[in-house]
Amino acid sequence: MPELPEVETLRRTLARRLPGRQVRRVDVIRPGQIRHPAPDAFRSALTGRTFGEPGRRGKYLLLPLDGDRTLVCHLRMSGRLYVVSPEVPRARHTHVVLGLDDGTELRYEDQRTFGGFHLVGPGDEGAPAGLRTLGPEPLDPDWGPEQLAAELKGRRAAVKAVLLDQRAVAGLGNIYADEALFRAGIHPARPAGALGGAEVERLHRAVREVLDNAIARRGTTFSLYLDGEARPGDFYSELRVYDREGEPCPRCGRPIAKIRVAGRGTHLCPRCQA
Repeated sequence: MPELPEVETLRRTLARRLPGRQVRRVDVIRPGQIRHPAPDAFRSALTGRTFGEPGRRGKYLLLPLDGDRTLVCHLRMSGRLYVVSPEVPRARHTHVVLGLDDGTELRYEDQRTFGGFHLVGPGDEGAPAGLRTLGPEPLDPDWGPEQLAAELKGRRAAVKAVLLDQRAVAGLGNIYADEALFRAGIHPARPAGALGGAEVERLHRAVREVLDNAIARRGTTFSLYLDGEARPGDFYSELRVYDREGEPCPRCGRPIAKIRVAGRGTHLCPRCQA
């Protein structure tokens, strides 16, 4: 699933293409990708709208429009959203296409069809429930070790489970939780409330560091993720533990292990994160 760095990269690339562009045509090939409102109302309400500066909240992409509307997209497992010339053949799993006034198209592909759109009106009418309950942004200057410590305090759940809880920290997923915990030297299954002050500070620093580094490399592409210009991300080669089972730890050389924590495949170094 695209996580914060991938969605932020998508936001930045779309920011070069969408602001000021008007929607002239809305093609809904697969109505199930339109979560709110109904597909016919979605077409009618979106046609003629002009895009503003793209935003992001957690893993949600926010595309503001004139008339106090926002097009909200969550890519889920396999969604792709990018601007392309109409001469480029549509991919098999293209489900929604917006024709823009400069002749280009904003296309949404989704092989597994878990993602989709909400067209949100004034007062957040129609907003997805998950967007309403998001926790703090980990790259926000106001998010410090104290805020992270407050989320972990007293929790018996595994620290990785808390990091994956979007109500605790917005935007983190499996890839970057594993990478941050490795950099902090913390076992993913440790009870969150058992972390000491120094460990929380290391974890806070590691979360910020891995997210910043991933954004600088335009995210991580395994097979499906593309940015707003249909390009893959370059961070895969920088991953230290995620998807590295059996490879030597970059610190101690012991083979990276894969276990399950909070129901998710989890990569770690058994020695560095003991």
